[in-house]
Amino acid sequence: MKPTIRDVARMAEVSISTVSRVMNAPNSVVESKRNRVMEAVERLRYQPNSFARGLIYKKSFTLGLLIPDIENLYFAGVIRGMQDACIKLGYSLMICNTDRDKERLLSYIDNFHEKQVDGIVFASDVLYPEYHDKLVGCRIPFVLVSSHSDEFDIPSVEVDDEEAAYDAVKFLIDLGHKDIGMIGFNHDNSVSGPPRYEGFVRALTESGLQQNIMKSKYASHRFEHAYQAAHELFTDYPELTAVFCVADEFAMGTISYLKDRNILVPGQVSVIGFDNLRMSSMFIPKLTTIAQPIYELGYRAAEKLHELLTTGEVQVLNEKMEHKLIVRESTREK
Repeated sequence: MKPTIRDVARMAEVSISTVSRVMNAPNSVVESKRNRVMEAVERLRYQPNSFARGLIYKKSFTLGLLIPDIENLYFAGVIRGMQDACIKLGYSLMICNTDRDKERLLSYIDNFHEKQVDGIVFASDVLYPEYHDKLVGCRIPFVLVSSHSDEFDIPSVEVDDEEAAYDAVKFLIDLGHKDIGMIGFNHDNSVSGPPRYEGFVRALTESGLQQNIMKSKYASHRFEHAYQAAHELFTDYPELTAVFCVADEFAMGTISYLKDRNILVPGQVSVIGFDNLRMSSMFIPKLTTIAQPIYELGYRAAEKLHELLTTGEVQVLNEKMEHKLIVRESTREK
């Protein structure tokens, strides 16, 4: 028969309420009793009943995660970080893939509400007013990861996209490149596209290379779209010697296009990406890129949501994590 909390209390010679406090607020129990309870838990191999625990504390101890594209390797890192944090903090994790479809996302919020999740992490997408209103209406606390809101005061954690893009383009300029293009996200459905474009523009403007600003094409988040955008970019601007791509997957699509046209990378064109996906060091040539702390972003998002759930507020509303330039093989001096 599966051991119960009553069995643990009997073996440890404490009350059932003491066992419960050890499970949920261990620092509130004196060390001697806490040690006896933990020893009994170990010997009996006791596992708390999460459903009963939820009834007692009026919590499900479950967090929800809304991501726009589960096939994108970026989100694998975010999920891994958030999952590890949930294990540490005592939560289960439910993941929903929205495909950037508004109706699907709104229905997932309803599903999370029905499942009584304690809070939601909203990842890497635009927080449209209808999303905000739905979450507020359902009274579900939420935080943003790899996103932010200019309209609403919502806790968020991300990198400084504008500064990171600036650093990428400035690196190309410092290598001696003067004909620089960009493959970016479509701005109408991207939260990071506009600030990364602004970083591109600022770096060019500061260096007196404003003539490059129009040398940009846009794609919809996937390799094959970037491949087509690269075709359009080099058809219009064959003189380019360097390209800033706002995602590693875009950089891979660009390099693949150039390879198919027998254009050498980095011999004739330097390409820099953004993210530092695991694949970026396996690709040929290995990608020079801007590294986001992807795992840490997911981990911190869960911690931030836990902070909001337990205290009702967060100390830092809009948190910025550090990015880093990783120089590999896809760039060289002009």
